[in-house]
Amino acid sequence: MISYIIRRLGYMLITLVFVTIVGFFIIELPPGSYLEFHIQSLRQQGGDVTPDQIQALERRYGLGDPVHIRFYKWISGFPRGDFGQSFQHQRPVGELIWSRLGYTLLISVATLIVSWGIAILVGVYSATHRYTIPDYLITVLQFIGLAIPNFLLALVLMIFLQQTFGMRVGVLFSREFRDAPFSIAKMIDLLSNIWVPIVILGVAGTAWTSRVMRANLLDVLNMQYVQTARAKGIHERKVIWKHAVRNALHPLVMTLGMALPGIISGEVVVSTVLNLPTSGPLFFQALIQQDMYLAGTFLVFFAVALLVGNLLADIMLAGLDPRIQYR
Repeated sequence: MISYIIRRLGYMLITLVFVTIVGFFIIELPPGSYLEFHIQSLRQQGGDVTPDQIQALERRYGLGDPVHIRFYKWISGFPRGDFGQSFQHQRPVGELIWSRLGYTLLISVATLIVSWGIAILVGVYSATHRYTIPDYLITVLQFIGLAIPNFLLALVLMIFLQQTFGMRVGVLFSREFRDAPFSIAKMIDLLSNIWVPIVILGVAGTAWTSRVMRANLLDVLNMQYVQTARAKGIHERKVIWKHAVRNALHPLVMTLGMALPGIISGEVVVSTVLNLPTSGPLFFQALIQQDMYLAGTFLVFFAVALLVGNLLADIMLAGLDPRIQYR
């Protein structure tokens, strides 16, 4: 297993290099640059920009260099933790990302844990009580959860909570805790606000995962070894949870690597609608305004999340099924 993990880390590094190169050049493909957005903004404010000023701005942002030179300047700072300078915010990219990435990972990981925990329980119950009224009700709710877009659910829930309960939606901290140092009270305040984006992001994932869990478990329950376990007189609950559920989780675990990046991508839309201080809106604005160093660094971090998620999924799969051997 150790040798397998070491090899996978090597493959991950090679893949990350290719993702970095391709992602950076894709960001450069659209016509124009951040400098054009900046000049247009200055002109909208009533100022005129002379050719000398444009050349000075090009030197300031380094946009006069060829694309491969800009890429080298950006990528060469990665070993030192220097991800370049954001054009729009005039701050180091690393400072901007670290100030928001923690909230993004907290929301995404919490959504994944809550979504999978509920989905597995619901899927097992639905499979063991099929063709009953609760099973039909669960199926209807699953289709509704899959059909509702995240942004629409965010808008509806935001209006409902504000109009009905007077809650402030779109914040992670109350006003008195926003700039306060970390404390137990601040953590409790965060938990009282963070459940809204977790619910919105987790609805579709819970619906899909519970349906897959139900289908997998129904297939496993008809297998011969499950019938043999029942014939030996093993308690039904033990047959289901120890033997059937463990094998029914295999297909879900294989998709775990894609789950976290998928939640992070959905977080972009939800955080934009709710105006949350996470990395989603920042990444979206960086793409629109072609803030290439900021957008490219976000892309690298998302690729890392995908690669790490796939590695963890393979390790968990080996833990679930002793027959799997990685060499």
